[in-house]
Amino acid sequence: MSNQKPVRACAVPRYDVTKKDLPLSCPMPQMEIWDAHPRVYLPIEETGTATCPYCGAEFHLINKS
Repeated sequence: MSNQKPVRACAVPRYDVTKKDLPLSCPMPQMEIWDAHPRVYLPIEETGTATCPYCGAEFHLINKS
């Protein structure tokens, strides 16, 4: 998600993220958060996937730096 325009938080069910997005949080820093849930940090490094406990969004770590 790095280098993209701000997106609405919790708006899509899946996000592809890179190592540049770590540490991973939902909502992510570049997301507009005016109507989002509280920020929560998600452990994604070991498995490559994480699910937000608030909104259910799935995050997938792709192999780009």
